[in-house]
Amino acid sequence: MSDIQLFRYSASGVKELSGKAATIEKELQSLIESRMDTFLGVRFLDSEYSTGKTHRGRIDSLGLDENNCPVIIEYKRHSNENVINQGLFYLDWLLDHKAEFKWLVMEKLGKETAEAIDWSGTRLLCIAADFNKYDEHAVQQINRNISLIRYKLFSDDLLMFELVNAVVENAFSEAATDTLTAAAGKRNTRSHSEQIASASTELATLFEQLKSYVLSLGDEVQYKELKLYGAFRRMRNFVCAGVYPVTDPHIRLWLKLDPEHIQLEEGFSRDVTHIGHWGTGNVELVVRDEHDLMKAKLLIEKAYQEN
Repeated sequence: MSDIQLFRYSASGVKELSGKAATIEKELQSLIESRMDTFLGVRFLDSEYSTGKTHRGRIDSLGLDENNCPVIIEYKRHSNENVINQGLFYLDWLLDHKAEFKWLVMEKLGKETAEAIDWSGTRLLCIAADFNKYDEHAVQQINRNISLIRYKLFSDDLLMFELVNAVVENAFSEAATDTLTAAAGKRNTRSHSEQIASASTELATLFEQLKSYVLSLGDEVQYKELKLYGAFRRMRNFVCAGVYPVTDPHIRLWLKLDPEHIQLEEGFSRDVTHIGHWGTGNVELVVRDEHDLMKAKLLIEKAYQEN
């Protein structure tokens, strides 16, 4: 059960706001779908998506996240509904129907976005008024990308999301690794895992120090290794990192911060709002050594707090 409490305070006193579930779950689904990018960092694609006559199912919501990874969202409408198993069924269906999903993305978001789909981060979000200990235990035992998100309505205009539990699968299958290698060869760019593998001991150690620090910011912080960078997220990304082992070895970070609120330093930080880059975030940092990492930590924590 959630132990989050929300209070409204003023000069006249303090009043606790009681949380509640949606009276009609479809209304909550419609609200989330209408602002999915803001709530979850996911671009909405379709609602009640049919899986065809053979599977005879309907995916509540389909989307594409900020890392171009497919996302299935299922809403738990009843306390006895096994939304996790249902979501896993749809997750496997989606991975068996990549071409169909790609056509959907092409239709909704364009050919360029469809070509950039990253299947390695395909994930399932389960949203419910509450989850029990068995739900949380089941997610930990299943080595799949699954997040449990609890919601509460505190008034007509106050909606809370709480990331209850998340499992991030970072191990690529052999087939997936071959696909990444082939794709990297076509674009003359090595994958993130290949960049780390070819890094010097000093650079690899620096990256591990960075990774350890970001993960220590909170139990809810997750790390996902993607094709070309690693993403650290809570509900959404707040820091992305790429390793550059050749010619001026360094780590490049992209933080979700407003560049106008940052004191930029030449050679260390810059505004990349209108400059193409991997990852998400408009503030880019170049980390070459532990001194740079110490400076970066202050901005990383700021991104963590603001996202």
